[in-house]
Amino acid sequence: MSLDSVLVIGGGAWGTALAQAAAMAGRTVRLVVRDAAQADEINIAHTNQRYLGGQILHEAITASTQPAPADIIILAVPAQSTRAALGALDPALLADRPVILSAKGLETGTLDRQSEILIDMAPDAIPYVLSGPSFAADVAAGRPTAVTLAGDDADHTSELAAALAGPSFRPYASDDRIGVEVAGALKNVYALACGAIEGAGLGASARSALIARAFAEMARMVKAMGGSATTLTGLAGLGDLTLTCTSVQSRNYQFGMALGRGQSVEQIIASGAKLAEGVATTPVADALANSLHVDAPLIAAVHAVLSGQANIATVVAGLMARPLKRED
Repeated sequence: MSLDSVLVIGGGAWGTALAQAAAMAGRTVRLVVRDAAQADEINIAHTNQRYLGGQILHEAITASTQPAPADIIILAVPAQSTRAALGALDPALLADRPVILSAKGLETGTLDRQSEILIDMAPDAIPYVLSGPSFAADVAAGRPTAVTLAGDDADHTSELAAALAGPSFRPYASDDRIGVEVAGALKNVYALACGAIEGAGLGASARSALIARAFAEMARMVKAMGGSATTLTGLAGLGDLTLTCTSVQSRNYQFGMALGRGQSVEQIIASGAKLAEGVATTPVADALANSLHVDAPLIAAVHAVLSGQANIATVVAGLMARPLKRED
């Protein structure tokens, strides 16, 4: 199968960055955006000022409000918008094509992973998942970035990864689609917690301890959902968890900082902050942990803070009071 052309659905920061990475890898790219004015800016000025400031975009990128057939489809919309975005597409556009899901989150209501939504909405598509330590600004600027691309067929995944690999963007192939998806979703929950610790002034030691325990909790969730715990030692696990839980560039970390300062979810949004993916994923992850009988006190703690049932100091005190046991 030819892998020369790429269709990116979603003209936000991440979608534009992935379009840039694909163009730098030598692909021809069509970026689907919401409005004609944004498309005109990308096509004429080669910028997407609203999302990436003055970053100059590759000339191989053309923007449009309408999708068109391509060899590779990349979906780059928020996790809670995936089903609606797929529903707006002609199923024939996706049939027998690799569809790369780049959102990191679990769907509210259904508890579905992103690839489960794709399989439900477009059963003839070939699902892949892209995750790993990456910020849109870094990818768009051509700064060195390594990520994980997961699919069910090892050879095809390697071919797809090679087609998207450029001088600064390196996708490493994996056959653990479930593990990569679960890790990508849960790291946002833990980033909220780490941001809250920072916002509450509880110290770097507390944050480091939380990251370590989050890694163990994530492994329990991944195994219970059918993924491989070894995936977590790589880019999609430890790499992404560490980046998101320590950088103020992370929207989830920023949102968590505001929670730690005592603000409610409603107050944070009212202040102009964008809703972080982890806010929607947390109650879904908590419901999944309960249904799978997985011990996930950190997910439960973040859920309690988001729902206003506890503040970060109370939650940390409760976690510190848990019975001592052997570390796992």
